[in-house]
Amino acid sequence: MATLVLAPTAMSTKAASNHAAVGRAQPMATGLVRQLGGRFSDELGIRVTSGNSREIFKWFLAATLFGARISEELAKRTYREFARNRLLSPKSLLHRGWDGLVEVLDRGGYARYDFKTATKLLELSTALLNRYAGDLNQLHGCATDSADLCGKLKSLAKGIGDVTVNIFLRELRGVWQKAEPPLSDLVLAAGGQLRLLPGKADDKARALERLREVWTGEGNRLEDFPDFEAALVRYGLAMRRRKVTPGQRPN
Repeated sequence: MATLVLAPTAMSTKAASNHAAVGRAQPMATGLVRQLGGRFSDELGIRVTSGNSREIFKWFLAATLFGARISEELAKRTYREFARNRLLSPKSLLHRGWDGLVEVLDRGGYARYDFKTATKLLELSTALLNRYAGDLNQLHGCATDSADLCGKLKSLAKGIGDVTVNIFLRELRGVWQKAEPPLSDLVLAAGGQLRLLPGKADDKARALERLREVWTGEGNRLEDFPDFEAALVRYGLAMRRRKVTPGQRPN
């Protein structure tokens, strides 16, 4: 079985050596999650696995912030600013209004996209309340299949695209039956770099099946697969930041 031997984050030579030594002692998928972290929602204190509508909306808000061309750190900081201001429901966002949302976005460091994001948040909140009583679980129940679910999410507001929907749904695998988004390019790149997938994984469905096999083959629960997928995203982001080419190590 493959083992984790690469350290994708910037660190000293000694620290990298220590991480590699630890990695060799544990399976690849499990080690990657332990080293890099799992679900982004967990990192933000959002309990999507509960299936609770309030928690799922919190993650949708965070995914909307992550979906822009902005660093993950700024997106996380901005989400925490929303949490600090108790702006974590469609009604609270609408009550705050456009000017108020722009102010919160700016404080979080989201200034480059503040105007359009404030508009997007108001639009999606209005649509969610009008169509689904403000409940994303109800939206999921109305979807006929995975593709329809993606379409319904994107129809909530202009600017909610494939990237945002993928970020949102990948952490809901095992929570929502119809949450089956394709693997992102970041995951495919990381999987290839770590030799978990063929050099060119054109069949995303087969690649997803393969990564699930790797995860469960190490004794992990299938419902926790989103943690592994998130760790691969983190690894892929590290590769992107360091402009890693095939065969190189992002260290």
